[in-house]
Amino acid sequence: MEAVDVIAVSREAIWVALKVGGPALLLALVVGLIISLIQALTQMQEMTLSFVPKILVLFVALALLAPFMLGALSEFTVALMDRIVAMG
Repeated sequence: MEAVDVIAVSREAIWVALKVGGPALLLALVVGLIISLIQALTQMQEMTLSFVPKILVLFVALALLAPFMLGALSEFTVALMDRIVAMG
């Protein structure tokens, strides 16, 4: 395996990781910012108020985005296995 192939596979792996993890992380970021803004405006500093909505949003996001995530991961895995077979 040449260095160019390793770099290409690494680049694809990074893109797949961003596609799979990005939407859930962005949703958690947006919810966290909204909750922080509400806490700052109301001066209510309850710690569980920031965690519970983020956890709920992440569970819903993972449930809704699971087919997309599994599709992206399986597509990457099949392409990687095809490369491995083509090498040998």
